[in-house]
Amino acid sequence: MNTSQSAWTSRTWRDRTALQQPHWPDGAAHEAVLEQLSSLPPLVFAGETRELTDRLADVAAGRAFLLQAGDCAESFDTSADSIRDRLRVILQMAVVLTYYTGVPVVKVGRIAGQFAKPRSSDTETIDGVELPSFRGHIVNDVGFTAEERAADPERLLTAYHRATATLNLLRAFTKGGFADLSRVHQWNREFVATSPAGQRYAAIAEEIERAVQFMSACGINSETLTDLRQVDFYTSHEALLLDYEEALTRRDSLTGDWVDCSAHMLWIGERTRQLDGAHVEFLRGVANPLGCKIGPTATAEEVIALCEALNPERIPGRLTLVTRMGATKVVDGLPPLLTAVKESGHPVVWTCDPMHGNTFTADDGRKTRHFEDVLAEVSGFFAAHRFAGTHPGGVHLELTGDDVTECLGGGAEVVTADLANRYETMCDPRLNGSQSVDLAFRVAELLRNGTH
Repeated sequence: MNTSQSAWTSRTWRDRTALQQPHWPDGAAHEAVLEQLSSLPPLVFAGETRELTDRLADVAAGRAFLLQAGDCAESFDTSADSIRDRLRVILQMAVVLTYYTGVPVVKVGRIAGQFAKPRSSDTETIDGVELPSFRGHIVNDVGFTAEERAADPERLLTAYHRATATLNLLRAFTKGGFADLSRVHQWNREFVATSPAGQRYAAIAEEIERAVQFMSACGINSETLTDLRQVDFYTSHEALLLDYEEALTRRDSLTGDWVDCSAHMLWIGERTRQLDGAHVEFLRGVANPLGCKIGPTATAEEVIALCEALNPERIPGRLTLVTRMGATKVVDGLPPLLTAVKESGHPVVWTCDPMHGNTFTADDGRKTRHFEDVLAEVSGFFAAHRFAGTHPGGVHLELTGDDVTECLGGGAEVVTADLANRYETMCDPRLNGSQSVDLAFRVAELLRNGTH
């Protein structure tokens, strides 16, 4: 990959303004941890990132659909069961999308690295006490004491090891039989199965099982056809802490490219997408497929400039633009951007993040989102693409496989009084399993009805 726009190394970002970086009280300890990280094995391999770029090229061309989903902010305390259940929901959603549309689904998790979170303020004040903001478990703890909120560089190493364990588990599940299509019924957890969406899913599962039985009778089964038994699953996270990302950047022995081996795909957030900023500078030089969040204030000129900076060679599948407009702004705000990028000839993947533009504070003081607002933004996203003559490539969601009550509405009809029951997120509210499957059906209907 050519990075000759200007000389690039994995450290040139340090000459730019790097927003959203924590203050490490002990600089020597921080540097010692980074040195350790730089000597550890990669979490993912360069060949896997190239493979994902090829899959995303199919999405950009309208031959596949991207489902990118997972936790808002991963916890160091996440159990193996919770990781399994998050994967299960993503697999259920992918089955729904593929069954209804006949289109392959590229599955990318916000997982095995989504430990850092941007904050609107460096500090937080409770009852007159001001402390550093919680920036995710990779930096500090959610508890509100001076000790818990102090940035601890040892957490960078913990994040690496947690990501390693999560990746091992994901690879075991996706390649070891858990993802076998003959198990589609077993993926339906009790609390999902009792919802309207879960019942619709059960009906699909029965039809798939009959099809699998028919193929087996014809001599085609999971023993003879690997694609029935295994799935390809990729990881992603926001590349927020640039020193951590730099420490895990390695040279690809086959191509000579630099690859950020902390995840298959990395994205730049809405708060850190400045063209002259450190995040754009760092990520333009790595060969991973990249994402960039695009909010309602983005102009066509800014978006084109980001495309030129992050994908100057116009490699299909290299760049995904993740729009997060809000339900009331997407229909008017998105078409000019779609048209400008289309006319520029940049082969981007367009996906919709319907979560971040629709967050509000409920009467009980908790941050939440309403399922109908999430659905409205997805519907507006599809309508905008229909208007512009472009392809709606995917969705980017915050969800969990746990039976939480963090987002209102959906088939389970969560109301404000329910939020306190199981409000477990460390940061932003997530769709639960039932709401996620419900949304998959709605998205599948939009795709199948040819609204693009």
